Amino acid sequence: MERVVLGLGSNRSFNGLDPCGILFRACTEICSFLHDAVFSSIYRTGAMYVSEQDDFYNMVASGCFDGTARELLDRIHAVEDSYGRDRSKEIRFGPRPLDIDIELFGDLRIDEPDLVVPHERMTERAFVLVPFLEILDEDADSWNSGFYRDCLASLSDQKIEMYMNRSDFPVFSPDSGLDGSDCRSVLN
Repeated sequence: MERVVLGLGSNRSFNGLDPCGILFRACTEICSFLHDAVFSSIYRTGAMYVSEQDDFYNMVASGCFDGTARELLDRIHAVEDSYGRDRSKEIRFGPRPLDIDIELFGDLRIDEPDLVVPHERMTERAFVLVPFLEILDEDADSWNSGFYRDCLASLSDQKIEMYMNRSDFPVFSPDSGLDGSDCRSVLN
């Protein structure tokens, strides 16, 4: 089992769910395959690369995955698809109902055409580093926080603000007493 970090983002509604609703529902699905999952707060961030679009709502999830990085990629693509993600019809870096990236997969380094780990742009994105550092203290044995704090220090020009504290949703709160098997019951 490997400790992994996923970056989640949304800036478009789908089937009556706003971006935060999509993130919340996606987190409950992630609990079905990410053991001991920990979720950051949700941050509102300015769009990067293609600036003429709505702000994104971003967060990070960390937990243990029992499988390969390729299997995890397949699982997160299935979650994205269930919220209307269609890569064939979207603009790269453009609006989307749900985007989930594998940021870290243990200490593995993978460089394949459709899977690069660590994520090649992780250290240039405050929208990944801020929520990652928020939950890193709960996972301090896995990664070097000093390196990521140094990377974040150079990104002060990026728009990012906490939008919703993770304690506002039981599934996000480390004090909730919920384990991964309970996540879906929060919404049902």
